[in-house]
Amino acid sequence: MEIIGKAVRIYETGGPKVLKYEDVSFDRPKKGQVRLKHHAIGLNFIDINMRNGAYNLKAFSPDAQAPYILGMEGSGEIESIGEDVVDFKVGDRVTHCMNLGAYSEIMNIPANRLIHLPSVISFEVAAASTLQGLTAHYLVNELWQVKKEHTVLIQSAAGGVGLLLCQWAKHIGANVIGVVSTEEKAFYVKKYGCDHAIISTKENFVKKIKEITDGNGVNVIYDAVGKDTFSDGVACLAPRGRLVSYGVSSGPIEPFNINLLRPLSASVACGGLLTFTKDSSERSKNASELFKLIAEGNLKVEINQRYHLNEVDKAHTELSGRMTTGSSIILP
Repeated sequence: MEIIGKAVRIYETGGPKVLKYEDVSFDRPKKGQVRLKHHAIGLNFIDINMRNGAYNLKAFSPDAQAPYILGMEGSGEIESIGEDVVDFKVGDRVTHCMNLGAYSEIMNIPANRLIHLPSVISFEVAAASTLQGLTAHYLVNELWQVKKEHTVLIQSAAGGVGLLLCQWAKHIGANVIGVVSTEEKAFYVKKYGCDHAIISTKENFVKKIKEITDGNGVNVIYDAVGKDTFSDGVACLAPRGRLVSYGVSSGPIEPFNINLLRPLSASVACGGLLTFTKDSSERSKNASELFKLIAEGNLKVEINQRYHLNEVDKAHTELSGRMTTGSSIILP
């Protein structure tokens, strides 16, 4: 049976004003799909990059075409199921990420893209941590395996992924350096695992890194900023260090001379969560590890901003303007 629900769609790329809150009709779930009623929706920088055209939509959803529903993360309960769905049932609590169409009250989604949500994890925490937490998981465990003897540099440390990275690296035992934009954020990140906080608007972070590390540099840099921080990041690497680029909030990284890395035997890696969520068994295993750390209190998910679905333009403006800390969610 067709059902009408509120959603946020875009008809063209551009600024926050292209976000349209409107009624959308949803067909009954197709074979292999479920209908999910969202209780909470994640807000992430990938949404902004899709909205403004910085990311290729087809890379994430080959069949999508304008107008389409934005959003890549949400949590809720299954309302109905299509044919051949065997691992989920009506009433199951679930979460998901990297699935276009989450800015909606309801969503038809392939069942093999869902993650069972433990009862100890709330819908709000799930929507704030599934995408960001699984991002932190692959950054800490896959693209560079953080060890207690490492010094870790985290750009945008006060953001959702940044705070999780600070806590995760400190849980392992590493020396953690966070880069933030204000004194308030510097104080904030020190409560979540940062041994040192550098205020990028007031301090030369290359110079500060050299001071903090006695000139040795850092073993790994996690950088979601891109254009504005990449070159300085390369200058901060220790011998055999690695810069991990997993976002470009300031714009695409400009071409650079790879020979700059050679004297240090250093390297650059690029990360994207989509690669680590395609396989359902890997996705479920990583999510279980993430939610276990959250449930045990080793990772605290700070939801500091909540927006209604009809306030998504405001949410995008504040997130892109670096007016937020921790995680943000959208409530249908």
